[in-house]
Formats: sequence, structure tokens, C-alpha cells
Amino acid sequence: MADSGALSSTRALRAGNTISGLRGFFGRTFLMRFRKLLTGQVIKAMAVLSALLVVIMIVAPVMAQTASAPTTTTVGGESVFVGPSPGPADNNPIVDPTWLNNGDNAWQMIAATIVGIQSIPGLAILYGGVVKKKWAINSAFMVFYAFSSVLIAWLLWAYNMGFGPQWLAVAGQGFVGQPISAAAMHSELTQACLPGAGHYADGSGFSYAAFPMASMVFFQFVFAAITVILIAGSLFGRMSFVAWMLFCPLWLTLSYTVGAFSLWGGGWLAQMGCIDYSGGYVIHLAAGVSAFVAAAILGPRLPADRSNFKPNNILMVLAGAGLLWLGWDGFNGGDPYTASPDAGAAVLNTNVATAAALLTWMFLDYFRYGKPSVLGAVNGMIAGLVGITPGAGVVNGYGALAVGLVGAIVPWTTMNILGKKLSIFTKVDDCLGVIHTHGFAGLTGGLLTGILATPLGCAAFNLVAEPGATNGNIGGALYGNPHQLLLQVYGAGFIIGWNLIITTVIMFGIKLFVPLRMSEEKLRLGDLAVHGEEAYGLADQDSSGPITV
Repeated sequence: MADSGALSSTRALRAGNTISGLRGFFGRTFLMRFRKLLTGQVIKAMAVLSALLVVIMIVAPVMAQTASAPTTTTVGGESVFVGPSPGPADNNPIVDPTWLNNGDNAWQMIAATIVGIQSIPGLAILYGGVVKKKWAINSAFMVFYAFSSVLIAWLLWAYNMGFGPQWLAVAGQGFVGQPISAAAMHSELTQACLPGAGHYADGSGFSYAAFPMASMVFFQFVFAAITVILIAGSLFGRMSFVAWMLFCPLWLTLSYTVGAFSLWGGGWLAQMGCIDYSGGYVIHLAAGVSAFVAAAILGPRLPADRSNFKPNNILMVLAGAGLLWLGWDGFNGGDPYTASPDAGAAVLNTNVATAAALLTWMFLDYFRYGKPSVLGAVNGMIAGLVGITPGAGVVNGYGALAVGLVGAIVPWTTMNILGKKLSIFTKVDDCLGVIHTHGFAGLTGGLLTGILATPLGCAAFNLVAEPGATNGNIGGALYGNPHQLLLQVYGAGFIIGWNLIITTVIMFGIKLFVPLRMSEEKLRLGDLAVHGEEAYGLADQDSSGPITV
């Protein structure tokens, strides 16, 4: 019995030692992995993002003190607070306020949602299919990360930088709004207004919509998100995901908000009279220029990838393109901020221009290469969507046809002829040709708006010059107002110059903290090395062998 007891004690002691050893091993392994993570690039990115958030959270309350004074005005016979951040003692009814138009609010939320669908899953599907198989996951996931990170930044500070009270001005001209949070409930329930857009209003100094601020914030968010996502199209196949994590909120804060305030939020270009109906300049020209600059600084893909980058699934490309096309009905149809006749005109003109551009690009491909290319048709579709965006609701149907025709010829020429001859295009590896289908197409559409904008369309969009005003919103050059074309040139020049400078600063700034490019081994292996996953199977089923990065 004593021997049996001793044996049992020995066994228990060994079992205890074994369990303790296993706990110690797994504990040490976890700590080693955790320390490795903390000393890597991720912690650097987290530190930079945290520092940016801290700065914003310190600055925002100071800005809020000067912006949240409970000033009231009368709209529709009702006393309401103005500005994006009214005090808690809001006089607006909480339920069924008199300023609310249920139809307008429903359309605004639907428009915002279908614009969001353009990004997720639309562009995620398109990007995932148009790249090589080894980059499908990385390319699609860049979309989801950008969408998420932009939303958080947009809510906490960026929305009011683009559409809130004026913060910075140059020579008395509004440049950007104040970095104030839009997250408070009283702010979300208040009537939507644009404090800086007085020239759109009835003399009250503010521009109002018949839906709540929450709908406005979300609607404008999906535009901001897709702009950042478009830039990703030039950076596929080599940008470090950690660098992308930093790029998205930084570019949104320093670049997008300035363009949005200047043209849409009542800033100096809007006061001057430059027309950008839905973002030909704010979104597409800015994205095209920034994408090209970022690609130039980032450097090219591996030679093997750049010479052979065939799509892995063209049917996925078409599915994503279809979501992008019809989602544009919300893109352009939602910008009047009301379910108005002009919104209907914008939707019709959008589809007319897109169809014309797709057919134009297809015929050009056929005449030059002997075959109608599916990918070429998708490029034509995108060029048409982009080209009509700056003037969707101010041109007529004939103007939409002209925009589709010219808006396809220009980027087709820059991509297929100049893009293969000029060294600036051959040296810079713009993976999906964002500078062509968005940059040149947006510029073309913006300039054509200065020619083709109709006086009646401008009036329907409430862009007619007020008595005594000096802006040129009374139609385009074709209707006796050549000054409008000059204003469009001013707007384009500012957007190009600003994004060229700011994107350069952002890229080199990120480079100070983390590498912009992936390691050579990650560049060779692709999704397996970056995410440990593949688009069409599990990582452990791949034949590439073990990953040692």
C-alpha cells in the first residue's frame, strides 16, 4: 500500500510538472509573439494613428466651443438651431419635426446606401477579379479597410472639416472647416445644414435640407470612402498594408476635406461659382492625381507582375462594374439633397453618358486592336460615369451624349496612345490606370460642364446667381457664359496642385515611420505572405511551400 501511494504521488507530481511546463511553454510562446508584434511595423502604425486621434480630440473641443453657440434662425416657420453642433437644449421637435420631408430623407438614405454598395462589395469584387490571383485578397481587403477607417475618421472630425463651420481661410476665402465631432445625438437629429454654403440659401446664410444631419453625414461619408478606395487602384501589388493603414485617414484629413469644403461646403471655389455637381473634381480628379503621385513615390511592381498582370476572373470584374454603374444613380441622383426633378435628370444623364462612353471605348478598341475588349468596355463605362459626374444635373440629354463621347475619347487616348509613348506614363506604375479613367475623365467632364451647363439646369440645382452676386453660375459657354469655363479651369488647377503637394507630403511622411513597400518575399508570394489566405482555397493547400516571412 505504501509503494502504491508513493507511485501515485510520483505520477501526480510528474503530471503537475508536465502541465506547468506546458503552461510555461505556451505562455512564453504567446509572450514572444506578442512582443514580436509590438516591436513590428503594426505598433508604429498604431502609434501614429493614436497620436493623430489624440491631437484631433484635443483640438475638437476648442473648436466646438466657438462653433456650438445656440444661434437660432427660422426655417419653414419653425425656430431651429443652426450649425453642425447645436446645444443640448434643442428646440426642434424630436418626433416628426416640421422641417422633415420623409420622401427626401428616404431617398437620401437609399442614395447613400447604393453609393456605399459601389465600394463594398462593388469595387472589392471588381478589384479582386481584375488583379492577378496572388493579389486578389489583398486588393479586395484594401477596400474594406479604407471603408471602415474613413467612416471612423469622418464621424470624429473629418465631416465638419469638409462641411462644417469655416476654420481656415486664405485672403478671406474659406479653405477648410473645423475638426468637430458629428457623433452627438443632438447633432444627428438636427436638421441638416451647411453653415458655409450661404450662396445656396434664401439669404439666411445657411443651406438647409429636409432631412436630419445623420443622413447628411452618412451620405457624404460614402463619397469620401470611395475616393480613398479609388486611389488604391494604382497601388496594388506592392504597397505595405501597414502603410495603407496610415494613408487612408491621413489623406482623408489633409486632402479630401479641403477639396470638399472648397467646392461643396461653401468655400472659396463654391463662392466663386465653380460647378462640381457630384465630385468630378472633389473625388475623381483628386483621386487620379493622388493615385499617380503615390504610385510614382511607391515604385513599380515586380517586373514579372507588371509584365503579366492578367485578371484572374473577368466575370467578377463585370459583376463589380455592374454594381458600380447602377450605384452611380445614387452618386449623382442624391446630390440635389432632395427627390427633385433635377435628381431625375441627373440619373438619366448619368446612364446616357455611361452608355455612350462604353460604346465609344469599345469601338475605339475594335478599330485599333481588332477586337472589342471586355476590360476596355469597363474602362469606358467608368470614364463615362466619371465624366458626367461634375455636370450630371446641369447638362441636358444632348450634353450627356457629348460628355460620354468626348469623355471616353480623351482617357482612351491618354491610356492607349500617350500612355505607351510618354515616359512619365511608362515609368510610373499606375496599376489600373486611375490617372486615365478618373483623373483625365474627371478633368474632361469638369471642363465640358463649363461649356455645356444649361441655365435651366443650373436653376433647377439652385445655382443661379443671386442679384448682385459675382459668381458665374448662369450656364456654360455654349449658352453665352464663357466665364464659367474659366472658373472650371481654376477649380481643376487648385485640385491638381493641392493633391500633388499633399499626397507627396503624406507618402514621405509615412515613410519616416514604416516602409511603403512590402518585402521582396511578400512581393513574390502575394496574399499568402501578407494575409495567410488565398482567394480560391486555403493557404495550406497551396503548392508554394512554407512561408518564412
